[in-house]
Amino acid sequence: MSGRVVHFEMPYDDKDRATAFYREAFGWRVEEMPGFDYSFVTTGPAGDDGAASEPGYIGGGMTPREDPVSGPVITIDTDDVTAALERVVELGGSVLQERTPVGDMGFTGYFRDTEGTVVGLWESAPPA
Repeated sequence: MSGRVVHFEMPYDDKDRATAFYREAFGWRVEEMPGFDYSFVTTGPAGDDGAASEPGYIGGGMTPREDPVSGPVITIDTDDVTAALERVVELGGSVLQERTPVGDMGFTGYFRDTEGTVVGLWESAPPA
């Protein structure tokens, strides 16, 4: 498991209002993800593929405010969401969403840590 923070998610109640706010306040690029009620957020320099082109930069997403994403969430990279969730439980955390596919891109999961914070997990799909 790499353990790196690789993504963030910002929930909204009104997509147009939230999108306009972050575009105008911080210059974020927000692009809707076809087939999902989700938008990608680019907060820094990125290539045509959306990958960061500057060390340390991470992008994110915006999603409707609903469980488990009711507040800002950081997402941690892992090689195996299921194994990471098992370890979280062993250490006193709780699973909020089991390993779930995200199109053909990979898998996500969510947990609550021992302090009550909701955290996301990301497992990239194997290369085709």
